[in-house]
Amino acid sequence: MIGKIHVLIADDHAIVRQGLRQILSETEDLVVAGEADDGVDAMHLVRQGEWDVVLLDISMPNRNGIDTLKMLKKEFPRLPVLILSMHEEDLYAVRALKAGASGYLTKKSAPELLVTAIRQVASGHKYVSPTLAVKLADFIAEDSDRPPHETLSDREYQVLCLIATGRTLTQIAEELNINVKTVSEYRKRVLDKMRLENNAELIHYGLKLGLVE
Repeated sequence: MIGKIHVLIADDHAIVRQGLRQILSETEDLVVAGEADDGVDAMHLVRQGEWDVVLLDISMPNRNGIDTLKMLKKEFPRLPVLILSMHEEDLYAVRALKAGASGYLTKKSAPELLVTAIRQVASGHKYVSPTLAVKLADFIAEDSDRPPHETLSDREYQVLCLIATGRTLTQIAEELNINVKTVSEYRKRVLDKMRLENNAELIHYGLKLGLVE
């Protein structure tokens, strides 16, 4: 790619954005041209400017990363979106890539990997780590031993994660901007698919997998 790669950082933690800006400032070809602290703000900025890469967090207020990713790809299908998340790859990476992400990195990754990933997706390629490549191969093979949470839809998975944090159905409804009855139905589907009995078991499952920040 000729010239600077203009990056939009979308993350609700100011200290994370500051750290990312510092990492990218040490390169000659990458420049942080904007920052957003939630999904709504990210969409607004993308619509207002010209971007080469969006660096997007999964867990954000007002609109989570997966929903924001889907909206971005619907309106700007050619815009590369690199997910940078605190969640391990086996929790969100496959879902993110299926939703249109160009790559997925955890926040534990080394700074040089982040720089490499941004350059790679900006040039039109995908970026996956070697461990994620193995997980993708397993997913494509439709392994019958896939963990229960991977059978959930994206919305069902969101409800699972929010229940795992201890939120009530009313709080979940407000966060996802849907009614309580719909949340209750999603909860029922999650319990059925995962063969669990109640919220306590969902919370235990979530804690075991590290779904709770």
